Amino acid sequence: MSTSDATPTTESTLQGTWVLAATILASSMAFIDSTALNVTLPAIQSDLQASGVQLLWVVNGYLLMLAALILIGGSLGDRLGRKRVFMSGITIFMLGSLACGLSPTIGWLIGFRFVQGVGGALMIPGSLAIITAYFPIDRRGAAIGTWAAVTTLVTIAGPLLGGVLADAGLWRWVFLINLPLGIIALVILFARVPESRDETLGGGIDIPGAVLAALGLAGLTYGLLTAPAHGFSDPRVYIPLIGGALALVLFVALEARSSHPMLPLTLFRSPTFSGANLLTFFLYGALNVVSLFLSLNMVQAQGYSQTQAGLAVLPFSILLALLSRWAGRLVDRIGSRRPLVIGPFVTGLGFLLLGLVGETSGPTSYWTTFFPGVCLFGLGMSITVAPLTTTVMSAVANHYSGTASGVNNAVARTGSVLAIAILGALALLAFRANLDNLSNGIDLAPGQRQALLAQASQLGDAVVPADIQGQAAQAAGQAIQTAFIDTYQLVLWICAGLAGLSALMALWLIDGRLADT
Repeated sequence: MSTSDATPTTESTLQGTWVLAATILASSMAFIDSTALNVTLPAIQSDLQASGVQLLWVVNGYLLMLAALILIGGSLGDRLGRKRVFMSGITIFMLGSLACGLSPTIGWLIGFRFVQGVGGALMIPGSLAIITAYFPIDRRGAAIGTWAAVTTLVTIAGPLLGGVLADAGLWRWVFLINLPLGIIALVILFARVPESRDETLGGGIDIPGAVLAALGLAGLTYGLLTAPAHGFSDPRVYIPLIGGALALVLFVALEARSSHPMLPLTLFRSPTFSGANLLTFFLYGALNVVSLFLSLNMVQAQGYSQTQAGLAVLPFSILLALLSRWAGRLVDRIGSRRPLVIGPFVTGLGFLLLGLVGETSGPTSYWTTFFPGVCLFGLGMSITVAPLTTTVMSAVANHYSGTASGVNNAVARTGSVLAIAILGALALLAFRANLDNLSNGIDLAPGQRQALLAQASQLGDAVVPADIQGQAAQAAGQAIQTAFIDTYQLVLWICAGLAGLSALMALWLIDGRLADT
């Protein structure tokens, strides 16, 4: 590895501080955006009159571009200059954030979330790449530890920040807060951080692969989320589904034949690498769905404020921060296989426990309803994260470690995109069926009943139509609440199954001999 402007091993401690400051500030934008957004979704849905499908697109638009382009982002940085690509990603992310914060309608917000995703795909791989390129091996661990500690604090604060802003009617600032962070990071990068690139790399950038991956994920997501409204026999549904599936098949075929693939399929010849990534796919898909529906349930069905919903998930982040180092040391003693079976299993038990929570009396009952499940799945993820990273990096040759990390990151985003699309579509169908069943006993005129069922597209933001009055209105409101809680429970139980499946992947595929060494 070589640098174009400076030699990292000879730079001063002060310059190292500038490098850390810039990478931490930029990473904080992505962490705040991802952790604070879920808590603000109820406010966004209410303020912009978004349907349930549109709300799911607010989350998935960003994740889709990350999943499709994040490997390209890392490769561009290595070839064109890590600082240059990192700064480009920050700029695009900032512009997307500004546009999201000023969006007048939900359609504009969804569109600009795609822009944020492009920026994130260029920005996110750059932080650790720049730190690794700048700091010599004897200082690198401390630098990465500092980066991890600060970004963990940001992750912990994100949901609370999002809740406070949303309750104050300032949800747009979840996006706009990125502007000062990004500007300061850009100034530091321009003035104080040296450029670096890998001069030994050959081959081109796998642009066709990135295009096929994006088209495939977009087609599947659009088809799945459109299906509840139109049915699978509608060409607006089956054409995107078939096209998306075909694009992904072509993507795999292209990667198998490419001389410079963005996804080196040869890595998956290792059963341990395959098992770790299957675990990631199922577990992180389930985790993102749970984070989304847990927040919606608390705010829209259980009477929590958005600040209270942010506080409610803090035990998860705190446990992750406190126990990750312990879990990392645990791998050194007993290997990674057992933690990667136990961790997802415990996470699944946490999801199951959260799924058992029905209608509650609100925040006053939090400690006996949601708190145990949040702690349990926080414990499970704490046991999982460090061993999973170790397994991914150890399952391939050293010169593939960066690629392996990028692949695992992309797999996590892909799992999230597909899980939100599939379980989001299922939730829309289940909510309508539940509402239909629960409204059978309410004295409603045919037109009133149809108007009530039409509200199913809003998920937890559904309201009683204005022409339903008196006791019927009260009963209809209760039916909406119960139908959404029943839907939430179904989704959480499926996520518990996905977590259990991820534990089976670890038990089946991860090399037991490596685990016991």
